[in-house]
Amino acid sequence: MIKTLENSVCEEQIFSKMFQSHSNDLYNFLRYKFGDNLNPRDKVQEAFIKLWDNCKKVTPEKVKSFLFTTANNMMLNEVKHQKVVLKHQQSKPTKDYTHENPEYIMEESEFMQKYQRALAKLSEAQRVAFLMNKTEGKRHKEIAEILGISRKAVEKRIYGALEKLRKEIDGI
Repeated sequence: MIKTLENSVCEEQIFSKMFQSHSNDLYNFLRYKFGDNLNPRDKVQEAFIKLWDNCKKVTPEKVKSFLFTTANNMMLNEVKHQKVVLKHQQSKPTKDYTHENPEYIMEESEFMQKYQRALAKLSEAQRVAFLMNKTEGKRHKEIAEILGISRKAVEKRIYGALEKLRKEIDGI
């Protein structure tokens, strides 16, 4: 009695041979057709996962066709998805509303007015050193070099400005 073994893609050895024989060709096909931006290696892996999931339905003769069709469709879906993402990024919704509390917005504008008045009350030397440090992000050493003064003088001006601002603006 002769046993005829029916070749099935579900057998691990046959599946492994299919992967070895078709994975590079499939990758090259996807890479040349769609480029590297859409991750063709990932789509090759996903195509083989789908083959494994459908191994009972796919005969060994149809494996190559199944893989190439599946991977190509996945890449086309990815292209469509990228177009939707790009279109969504380009269309900016008009924002004529805010989620902030109106009371908070009013307090913020009042605080900015207090801050501007307090800055105006600082001496010119303190205001320049303070703004260079806090708004421009310059270090004490850089400010000293720009203004041609010592680093200690810069520190004294900045800390003096901070003390005056704290006194002028309640709640800091």
